[in-house]
Amino acid sequence: MRSLPPEDVMMLNSLPAPRVPEPVSVCSADDLCRAMRQVRCDGPRVETAGLDRVLRWDPRRALIEVQCATPWRALAARLGPAAPALEACLERGALAGTVGDAVASNAPGPDGRPLVELVEAITLVTSDATLRHASRARDAELFALAVGGHGIFGPAYSVTLRLDALALAVRHAQTPEARLQPTTARATRSLVLFVPPARQSAFIAEARALADAWRTPITRLEVMQTLPEAETALRWAKQAYAAITLQLALPQPLGACVRGVQVCGALIDCALAHGGGFAIGATTDASRAQLARAYPELARVLAEKSRRDPENRISNPWYRHHRRLLDGRPLKLRWNSPQAASA
Repeated sequence: MRSLPPEDVMMLNSLPAPRVPEPVSVCSADDLCRAMRQVRCDGPRVETAGLDRVLRWDPRRALIEVQCATPWRALAARLGPAAPALEACLERGALAGTVGDAVASNAPGPDGRPLVELVEAITLVTSDATLRHASRARDAELFALAVGGHGIFGPAYSVTLRLDALALAVRHAQTPEARLQPTTARATRSLVLFVPPARQSAFIAEARALADAWRTPITRLEVMQTLPEAETALRWAKQAYAAITLQLALPQPLGACVRGVQVCGALIDCALAHGGGFAIGATTDASRAQLARAYPELARVLAEKSRRDPENRISNPWYRHHRRLLDGRPLKLRWNSPQAASA
């Protein structure tokens, strides 16, 4: 390989390294508002891990307000005897991570009801660096956009939870049905799909056949029954579903990554054909056509985001991925089909 002339090497060595903005850590509402005033698309990243405290507990109204980065385990420890079954529920894998993350994706609660059922109010910082409190009674439109909105309407500062609804969800908590597959392969990707309960068995049979055809082992399969909601703007729970989590053992080389996108796309098509859908917060393999079919309201939600944030100050990987997908030209992936591979 031809080397660079010494003068070019000296010139390159003299160039300053690209500046990566330091993340801005926040621990209070004032910190979060100040950080949002600095945010640009290429500006500092706001780090909210310090927002992990319980702010207010109102036993009379059965409400508790926690900062967005509060782990569910920390909340269970704080509630103690007031929610005795919550710790055991978390041990079974329900409500992983933080309260803010779960509300941002409107994840299924322990009993299968979307988390919006447990939320009384949410406080977030909007693109104009203003702290906004939203609930069903106050700014209901922002509440519907923010819960399940994946953070694109502003970083959450706090969430107020309904303790009576949380206790009810924990009391009726499900233990997801798990099925281990006879394989030594290691799972490398998780895919969350929804199908109507009546179509569950037929879908699972077809999903296994598809995975076999693509030579992609399913190492684990979990099923949880979920219930519908009609409050959020970008809702996945349009009806009662069986939420089926597939742990796939996809190989790692670049060519295999392309194949992985295709097998995931085929599994999503299968769920759609059975009258179901997919978790938009946990599935980045969906095509633009699949998004349009499962989430026809996505374009309207992103348009509302642009209206409320015309300078595009609020951005995150979820938003950038879906914005590119909706704005870009459709791409055709070419890879050996299972039929061609077996020929």
